[in-house]
Amino acid sequence: MDSVLLRSLPHASSLTTAADFCRTRHCAAISHASSYGPNASWNKRKVQNEYNCLRLRKPSLDHRYKGIGGGYTFQKYSIKFVVKATSEKSFGSESQAFDPKSVLDSVKNSLDAFYRFSRPHTVIGTALSIVSVSLLAVEKISDISPLFFTGVLEAVVAALFMNIYIVGLNQLSDVEIDKINKPYLPLASGEYSFGTGVAIVTSFSILSFWLGWIVGSWPLFWALFVSFVLGTAYSINVPLLRWKRFAVLAAMCILAVRAVIVQLAFFLHMQTHVYKRSPVFSRPLIFATAFMSFFSVVIALFKDIPDIEGDKVFGIQSFSVRLGQKPVFWACVTLLEIAYGVALLVGASSPCLWSKIGTGLGHAVLSSLLWYQAKSVDLKSKASITSFYMFIWKLFYAEYLLIPFVR
Repeated sequence: MDSVLLRSLPHASSLTTAADFCRTRHCAAISHASSYGPNASWNKRKVQNEYNCLRLRKPSLDHRYKGIGGGYTFQKYSIKFVVKATSEKSFGSESQAFDPKSVLDSVKNSLDAFYRFSRPHTVIGTALSIVSVSLLAVEKISDISPLFFTGVLEAVVAALFMNIYIVGLNQLSDVEIDKINKPYLPLASGEYSFGTGVAIVTSFSILSFWLGWIVGSWPLFWALFVSFVLGTAYSINVPLLRWKRFAVLAAMCILAVRAVIVQLAFFLHMQTHVYKRSPVFSRPLIFATAFMSFFSVVIALFKDIPDIEGDKVFGIQSFSVRLGQKPVFWACVTLLEIAYGVALLVGASSPCLWSKIGTGLGHAVLSSLLWYQAKSVDLKSKASITSFYMFIWKLFYAEYLLIPFVR
């Protein structure tokens, strides 16, 4: 390219010759200067030689300036081209970084982590229990109205926010234990930092109380407040609290929330706040509270059976640690079978034929399934015990499907 530009310049050979001549004169002057003694004469000749060189090069420089007009433009365009190419390359890199598939995978992973953090079996249990108990307040078909669905939605959303606070706080307090017992949870696995967990539980507790306050239902607000207090006392590791360390206190916390608060408070929310009726403790409500008291004790006892290894290491004195897995396992199964037997008697004494059939047949089926599954559990396998624990939660869900049929 340089040769092309050089040829395009007029008198290129003369420019080269002048430059060479200047260099030759300068070198000759330096060699000749060594023969002069005085420094002043030598400096004078040196300045004169440099002046002559510059004078000889000046036309070439001027000519070069004129002749390179196109060359300068070419260089400017070259720079533009390079910048454009670089920009296109950067844009390509950014496009590659903004890969829709990787973004979608990131969103899926985030949702999966939050799903595990929220302990979905408890979320489903909370939602089903509130809907089921709310149906106990329905006295006639016209009660199933937009007002009913609004009241249920208010209660479910506020309770789910509080549920996430409670299970999240428990995970924050049990990070080291969960590394042994439940390493798949986000805090134990490192997917969530401790700060992230704190931010989530704080946000959801605030949202729960805020919603309970703006709804204006005192039964709902007090249900949230008592659940908050008991859930905090159960998990948080401060003096006089962390009641999960003590088997009886731990069971009482779960029983109070799952059996008493859920049944009574959310029923009163629908009865007094939504329908504006006087509080009435009906036969179905009493049955639901009594039956879920059995069930809550079973859940409180059974949840520690698969976690015995980590509980032993960290000094959690659960019934499973103190008595052993097998006695606690069969005590839980026995308690549930007794509850199903009572439910059969309640169904048989109902004045409604459809209630007799529904509650009687339903509880007979659930009792049979419980016994069949219990006999197949391998108490030496943590996976088998955990699977049966999740089966108990399925029985818990099924019971809330049967409770509205109790009359």
